[in-house]
Amino acid sequence: MILSMTGFGRAEGVFEGKKISIDIKSLNSKSFDLNIKIPLRYKEKEFEVRKILNDRIIRGKVDCYINIENLEETNDVKINRSLIDSYMNELKNIASDGPDFEYLKMAVRLPDAITSRPDELTEGEWEALAKIVNNAVDKFQDFRKTEGKILHEELERNIKNIDKSLAEVVPYEQVRIDAVKERYMKTLKEFENVDETRFYQEMAYFTEKLDIQEEKVRLSQHLKYYSEVMENEDFNGKKLGFISQEIGREINTLGSKANHAEIQKLVVMMKDDLEKIKEQTLNVL
Repeated sequence: MILSMTGFGRAEGVFEGKKISIDIKSLNSKSFDLNIKIPLRYKEKEFEVRKILNDRIIRGKVDCYINIENLEETNDVKINRSLIDSYMNELKNIASDGPDFEYLKMAVRLPDAITSRPDELTEGEWEALAKIVNNAVDKFQDFRKTEGKILHEELERNIKNIDKSLAEVVPYEQVRIDAVKERYMKTLKEFENVDETRFYQEMAYFTEKLDIQEEKVRLSQHLKYYSEVMENEDFNGKKLGFISQEIGREINTLGSKANHAEIQKLVVMMKDDLEKIKEQTLNVL
């Protein structure tokens, strides 16, 4: 099954007055490359979030953005009244004159007079966050599947195009060999005292060098193997990339042995389709 490395997923959820939203997007990459932006509140859980993304996304250049928004007004400020009263009394003892308000202004600036209430991340909030992360990945995977279907159709079409071009080579093979033989025979008649045995040996050797039967067989096998892997194996992008390299080698050898204008044209068409395959394969997971 073909999955694209390109993907996008977004999920949101609310937990105890906090709106959590997560965006995940990716492009192709040789490995898993994650850039994550996470609020300070969830920093302690960054490793767990990374593990979820790594285990499920597998490969790609991934950006993950986690945002948190307070939907309810909360008072996280703690005023230490007893400490402030103590500060004010001490200030009054030092300076007998002056209104209480002035002492209050000085007291609230002193250490620990006003602090923020500690708000630790609870297990329940972490479970809510993990659920939203997984929901975002689910939507991200759906996007990958949709893109994968499009990729599959394009790859299949280009593989069939190469196979069709390969079949069109056949009618020109014998014509090409006959033309070589005719040229050699004409050359033979133009010279005297030629060792015909040696001449025919050389002609047989040259004809054998032009033989493309093995290249045709191997190319046909590689095309079939590419289609099989595409249909039957998961996370097959790297393997398809290796097979496309083998396809390219056979097409290049076919071109170097062609020695015929029409076969060369077909080889050019094969190379054009192969370049499309290589480009598309780079985006297969």
